[in-house]
Amino acid sequence: MFQQGMFQSNASQTKRASSVGIFVFLVCIFAGVWFTRRIDSPYPLLAGVLSGMYFLLAIKVVDQWEKVAVLRFGRFRALKGPGVFLIIPIVDNLSRYVDQRVRVTTVSAESTLTRDTVPVNVDAIVFWLVWNAEKAIFEVEDFMEAITLGSQTALRESIGRHHLAQMITERETLGHELQKILDEKTTPWGITVQSVEIRDVRIPQALEDAMSQQAQADRERQARVILGDAEVQVSDQFAKAAKVYADNPVALHLRGMNMLFEAMREKGSMVVVPSSALETMGLGGTLAATTLAKQGWLAMFFAEVERR
Repeated sequence: MFQQGMFQSNASQTKRASSVGIFVFLVCIFAGVWFTRRIDSPYPLLAGVLSGMYFLLAIKVVDQWEKVAVLRFGRFRALKGPGVFLIIPIVDNLSRYVDQRVRVTTVSAESTLTRDTVPVNVDAIVFWLVWNAEKAIFEVEDFMEAITLGSQTALRESIGRHHLAQMITERETLGHELQKILDEKTTPWGITVQSVEIRDVRIPQALEDAMSQQAQADRERQARVILGDAEVQVSDQFAKAAKVYADNPVALHLRGMNMLFEAMREKGSMVVVPSSALETMGLGGTLAATTLAKQGWLAMFFAEVERR
């Protein structure tokens, strides 16, 4: 990323000839050729070539989002742009073309120790722009390199002041802190840092496994605590129900009958009831009567079959 920024900076510095200058240069050449043929003299062609060379070097075009400083004999003359302007070749010189749009710089910190001595790899994105082209040109030699190196240094310092848990859960806070540090450093250069976003925080694989096991253990602990709370609530409700049934045996009897009815409602189901429960609910006599009635009906059935 840094090399790409340097390439763009060098390309902007070599941006000398404009399309308007080239057009005027060609017009002067054609005009010189035409007048040379009309008057049969080489002087118009020579004048056209010299005039075209002058305008080729003198006419400059600055895009809408750019600024450039004009230096006359090495001293600052004016800040030009956007649009078309003229300079005096050889006498005037141009600085680098400063792009005033919002730029994005990617910075990274590899194997940087946090406050709790955990090595992490952090990737961040810095959004910045040049709000004063004059300061950016004269206050710092290469503001793109300064932004990149300053962002890397600030990122490493910020990582060393925070714990790993804070870096993972409080990325926005970390980004605001970096933005404030960088903005204080770059404001004298005519550059403002709009925001810093932490894109990724990578930790060693062994630590990821340990953190995963820790999270799983915490979830199991929470599940057991929730189950225990449910047991406490259920037992409390049972205790309240026991007090109600203790004062009202008829209610207990009806509840027992309802439980047996619900259990025996399915066809072909078998229910095993403890004798203590039968005595408590007074169901022993009822079940015995039901059994004897079934046995008497079966005896009458078999007697009728033998008689026939």
